[in-house]
Amino acid sequence: MTVTPMFPLEVTMLPGEELPLRIFEPRYVALVQDCLAMTDPAFGVVLIEAGREVGGGDRRSTVGALARIVDYADLGVGRFRLRCLMGERIRVRQWLDDAPYPRADIEVWEDEPGSVDSAAVFDVEDRVVALYERIAAARGSEFGGRSAVLGPEESDVVKRLYGLAARVPMGQADKYAVLSAPTVSARLSALSEAVDTVTAMVEFQLSE
Repeated sequence: MTVTPMFPLEVTMLPGEELPLRIFEPRYVALVQDCLAMTDPAFGVVLIEAGREVGGGDRRSTVGALARIVDYADLGVGRFRLRCLMGERIRVRQWLDDAPYPRADIEVWEDEPGSVDSAAVFDVEDRVVALYERIAAARGSEFGGRSAVLGPEESDVVKRLYGLAARVPMGQADKYAVLSAPTVSARLSALSEAVDTVTAMVEFQLSE
């Protein structure tokens, strides 16, 4: 059993994203203190699907990612400021008692075998660039170009898709679908659908 400290959030976090946190609730202060005592200071982050974590009664997703503490400041009086980098995707095998903070038995969840056509990836990238160009034109602002939208080139298709998804202003359900896709191909399909949804929403708002 791999018992890992867990931090449920009301947002989906993808591998490669940065997660800034301010910690002041006593049980999460204890979580941070325990993590900082580890060789690899990391905790799991999962989406709260329903309810609120504060006070209990929330329903938590079973797929998330590891957050590694890369920088922190001890602000005193039981407060921390953290800068975390999201790492490996994880799957919860079993939730344990929230004592002294949320904990779970987890496993790292690698993608199932499979591949995608690079042309299909380029197509989604083109549509994301077109979306940002459309928004810039509607606002009368300067469009920064393809590299400004897509960021640095990434040869690893898994990191490439996660990075692209992080740049699309999609809803939490769509973002979770991208995260929880079992294969790279399924992730590309989920991302493609999310881009279509966001594009349709933007066009509707601009037409009003």
